[in-house]
Amino acid sequence: MDYKKAGVDIEAGYKSVELMKKHVKETMRPEVLGGLGGFAGAFDLSAIKNMEEPVLLSGTDGCGTKVKLAFLMDKHDTIGIDAVAMCVNDIVCSGGEPLFFLDYIACGKNYPEKIATIVSGVAEGCKQSECALVGGETAEHPGLMPEDDYDLAGFAVGVVDKKDIIDGSTIQSGDVLVGLASSGVHSNGFSLVRSVFEMTKESLDTYYDELGKTLGEALIEPTRIYVKALKNIQKAGIRIKGCSHITGGGFYENVPRMLPEGVKAIIQKDSYQLPAIFDLIAKNGNIAQEMMYNTFNMGLGMVIALNPDDVDKAMRAITEAGDQCYIVGKIEAGDKGVELC
Repeated sequence: MDYKKAGVDIEAGYKSVELMKKHVKETMRPEVLGGLGGFAGAFDLSAIKNMEEPVLLSGTDGCGTKVKLAFLMDKHDTIGIDAVAMCVNDIVCSGGEPLFFLDYIACGKNYPEKIATIVSGVAEGCKQSECALVGGETAEHPGLMPEDDYDLAGFAVGVVDKKDIIDGSTIQSGDVLVGLASSGVHSNGFSLVRSVFEMTKESLDTYYDELGKTLGEALIEPTRIYVKALKNIQKAGIRIKGCSHITGGGFYENVPRMLPEGVKAIIQKDSYQLPAIFDLIAKNGNIAQEMMYNTFNMGLGMVIALNPDDVDKAMRAITEAGDQCYIVGKIEAGDKGVELC
């Protein structure tokens, strides 16, 4: 008896590391010390000495049951983007710059080529957010997970000067809400999606005219990363007063998180074109509109609050970063919360 016969293939682990090295290398920043394979990822923080009061920010998350879709479609090169996006979007929500990222992959059996493909997506997400992939872990769990299954999670660290933290404290009546378009369902609500649609190859390969693609292609579209867009706003000299990453809990849970007491957010549902995938989910699942907005991003992956005088300049900065945006509402005096009308 040996470890391999018990279900853990150490050699496969070594091969996975070798295959992923080229992807990891593409994410390096000058601050990264050493290479892949050490016991800890090292990152030089000398540059933060230029900040008055540097504050470290962190975020950790996974892709939820969206990984089930990757299994069914046998498509593993974008799920890593989702893992990165869920973490770094939270960091930029507070005004921070993501610095580095670590991933964790738990699998029933280590198939090196599959693991390397997953990590290629993680590396792509890191490149999009300009953060370094400094380490990770691939854990083989025979007997705990089916051989073809895996789960993916990540952890990111960022930094912000204390004076630049976005905390919503200055939001007031009259401020304008700008929404940044999502790429689709992102990585929340997939347990409901999987209840609405039959999760089979035939179902996922079905082409829908209103989507302009197959159901599977629409659902697996990776989460949009908003790091560049928010950096562009900051570079334009604009102060973002509040920021909400629309994830699990949709609008009703996430928008109030950026608000101080005494104000409410008013969002106009018809202020932008609702992506067809959400209409399809609602109709096929007979899901009430309120539940849709309480579960999904409904086409807006992020909502920011701005001084009215800054709106045009901020929207130009967002567009220049390659993102679509819309004026979607305003702030009014009232009980803290969100109203959709």
